[in-house]
Amino acid sequence: MTTVSWANRNARGGRRWLALAGFAAAAALAAAIGGLGVSGTAEEYQALRQPGWAPPSWLFGPVWSALYATIALAGWLVWRRTGFTTALWVWTAQLVLNAAWTPLFFGAGQYGLAFADIVAMWIAVVATIVLFWRVHRPAALLLVPYLAWVTYASALNLAIWQLNT
Repeated sequence: MTTVSWANRNARGGRRWLALAGFAAAAALAAAIGGLGVSGTAEEYQALRQPGWAPPSWLFGPVWSALYATIALAGWLVWRRTGFTTALWVWTAQLVLNAAWTPLFFGAGQYGLAFADIVAMWIAVVATIVLFWRVHRPAALLLVPYLAWVTYASALNLAIWQLNT
């Protein structure tokens, strides 16, 4: 291997890891935006009338941490194959909808608007999975637990909205 090809390969490898950090930062930013100006969510969640199948508030942090990691990894894997194409624009849209949900639900107490947001997020996650499937199947599969959680969270959002209006 020549010095030039080694240097080019090493630079590409460095950019790949930097890009992964960028995808992780995007997911972390969505989580942070979701939490901006919203404090006491655990207490507010516990004070709501909830269905019997509602999870305890302590479960949300670990679940979302794992999901944000898989969301970032899936986006990065697709980016490595295709660059920033339509699939990643849809990935970005679902992340924006994700970031909006917490302020709508907890910050504004707008359970109906939060439900509309999470339904749009669900649609965007499904579209992301379909588009990712065409490019990188493992990346699409990484998003299946996210879709399952958003499906569950949608039902929970709807039930809380109905019980608290």
